[in-house]
Amino acid sequence: MKDTRKSEIHRKTKETDIHITFNLDGSAHYKVSTGIAFFDHLLELFAKHGGFNLDVGAKGDVDVDFHHLVEDTGIALGDAFKKAIGKKAGITRFASSHIPMDDALVRVCIDISGRAFLSYNVEIKDPIIVHFNARLVEEFFRAFVHNAEINLHIDSIRGKNAHHIVEACFKAFGVALHKASRISGSSSEIPSTKGVL
Repeated sequence: MKDTRKSEIHRKTKETDIHITFNLDGSAHYKVSTGIAFFDHLLELFAKHGGFNLDVGAKGDVDVDFHHLVEDTGIALGDAFKKAIGKKAGITRFASSHIPMDDALVRVCIDISGRAFLSYNVEIKDPIIVHFNARLVEEFFRAFVHNAEINLHIDSIRGKNAHHIVEACFKAFGVALHKASRISGSSSEIPSTKGVL
């Protein structure tokens, strides 16, 4: 199964143009360019701590707002994950991660279930990080979840600094998604009593 779970996605709309290559069984090699420096950093954290190979080239109407590009990148990356994970045979399926980042502590729980659900309980009182609004992070995760078809719970247990909280979210997401997507059983066995995910 090593090195076979790869995907490539190209998504183009009137607002954005996004190209992603993704390898679930990579070695944390990443190249990210979205035109939003802090968002690039968050995606790099996801790839590094998830151990994924990730190449993102994204352009969009960031002069209007960052919303379109952040959300559409979530859509494309969710599509890339769904394509790469394939039939989900033999995967661990469930995983969780607690990640501290100075004052912040974030918990992420994942079920690669084939059903989309996001519970995002992250309170940020001062969301502006340079020019990036941290509230867009929820839009990214919602877009990812609905296109990847996973169950994702993100809870900020504590923290005051927006930068630290958001970084911890992406690190924990990468770690948990890595664990949940590992092959731990028979390559022909679907980890569900239903026989399908």
